[in-house]
Amino acid sequence: MQVTVHAAKTNLSKLIEAALSGEEVIIAKGKLPVVKIVPVAQGQFKVGLLKDQLTGTGPDFFEPMSDDELALWECKG
Repeated sequence: MQVTVHAAKTNLSKLIEAALSGEEVIIAKGKLPVVKIVPVAQGQFKVGLLKDQLTGTGPDFFEPMSDDELALWECKG
């Protein structure tokens, strides 16, 4: 389906639903196609994906830095 910019402004919700249902939606300036509305791929997020791959403990960000680490952080060393 191809619609003009004016029609797209008026019917944006319907055009989004059409794109989500798999229809190709193109917006044109006059008769020149300029953009396409496409759904954003929804990835699946899995909690604990790296649970068994991480070992040890990371740095404790609440502990003060040593003087050497602080000097490196402040570009003094």
